[in-house]
Amino acid sequence: MFKNIIAPMQAWLLSQGKCVGCGKVLEQKKGKGLVQVTCVCGRVYMYDTEGKKFRRATLDEIK
Repeated sequence: MFKNIIAPMQAWLLSQGKCVGCGKVLEQKKGKGLVQVTCVCGRVYMYDTEGKKFRRATLDEIK
């Protein structure tokens, strides 16, 4: 039940370009394809430059 409440809120924050942990605005870096973005709180996101959307990075994508 807790996940049903939190997941839509996190999706809304990501659609606004904000971190799901601290709420700060994420940088939209330049590049092609997927670009790795790290928030000041340490969470790692992937930014799709073509679709202009953020998503959480998987463990395989974190370098």
